[in-house]
Amino acid sequence: MKTSIVPYLVKRFLRFDNEQPFIFLSALLAFLGISLGVMVLIIAMALMNGFDKEFKKKLTIMNYPLTVIPKFYGAVNENLLIDLETSFPTLRFSPYVQSAVMARSGSKLEGGYLFGVNFQEEAKVNSVLAEAIQKSDIGKFDVLIGKSLKDEFALQVDDKLMYIFTHVEPGGLSVTPKIKRFDVKGVFDSGLSAYDKAYSYTTLASLQAILHIPSNQYDGIHIFSKDPHADIQKIREMLPKSVVIKGWWEDNMNFFAALELEKVSLFIVLMLIILIAAINIVSSLLMTVMNRRSEIALLLSLGATTLEIKKVFLYLGIVIGISGILAGIVFGLSGLWILSNFDIVSLPKDVYPTTNLPLDLSIKDFFLIISGAFSIVIFSSYYPAKKASEVDILTVLRNE
Repeated sequence: MKTSIVPYLVKRFLRFDNEQPFIFLSALLAFLGISLGVMVLIIAMALMNGFDKEFKKKLTIMNYPLTVIPKFYGAVNENLLIDLETSFPTLRFSPYVQSAVMARSGSKLEGGYLFGVNFQEEAKVNSVLAEAIQKSDIGKFDVLIGKSLKDEFALQVDDKLMYIFTHVEPGGLSVTPKIKRFDVKGVFDSGLSAYDKAYSYTTLASLQAILHIPSNQYDGIHIFSKDPHADIQKIREMLPKSVVIKGWWEDNMNFFAALELEKVSLFIVLMLIILIAAINIVSSLLMTVMNRRSEIALLLSLGATTLEIKKVFLYLGIVIGISGILAGIVFGLSGLWILSNFDIVSLPKDVYPTTNLPLDLSIKDFFLIISGAFSIVIFSSYYPAKKASEVDILTVLRNE
């Protein structure tokens, strides 16, 4: 009999009681609260991971995984480029020259950077440009601009676009900024409007000629690597002291630290939903204990152990909690499937790197949600179970 009393009592206490409907209602609210909390946590964590992944992917393209630049003054030369290509044949390298400029069309001005690149090499390190130059033929003093700049100035292919350089040149008794008109030959779209408006690309020879830079010298080298965190150490060891290498994450460290902090804060806040639902488990079990005091005392007098009584109410809370967790998993994964396969929410492309909701639920976050919810359920069930096992048999049977 002792082997079957615990599951039997658990089933009996889970039934709807006409005399005490609020006990069942409290348990039902706990079940729904835990389900809702787990569901919202799964969807929220998937969204945070998705946005984090999309931003990293976009920023990796436009900021480049690795970049070699001069340490203080001077330039990166062709000899260094050849040494890097020889030492790291699996990586892709693209030398560049850059200048801060003001783009002008009519009365409108827009600040940004003009890059001089070898488009064949640049296409190997920048997939956005690789796609754009397939439809364009970029020659000397031609320019490739971003979609946001094109829309801002209402430009079309083959239109003229004036660039005012920060470099100045003497003219009589004064100095004047360098000004050059370029032919717009193509448009790229990275999905990040800030980069599409600020970055423009021309040929390496064009910008070297304008800035009077020798053909064998550059302002830096863009590097494409599938594992930049590992490759940056290998490259750094062979670089001369006059140049340094930086990873894309170094310029965006604060941004991703803020995203990570937001993710942790959101996890804690949403976990409070499960904690509040667990309070309903506590109240439901305590009401059950108070309502079943005479039955508990009678069971103890008939030979049931305090451990068995404790197990009954601990299992009651676990059954309610586990049921809520499982329902929350089903609802959460169903929500992710619906959001992934149906265009329910559309994001503005000029604000976010994608128009569709990016969803990426990691295994780590999934098990963290489940383990956190399960821990709350266990702790909330323990106190009522302990109180049930401490029922005073003589007092209860004498009074009831």
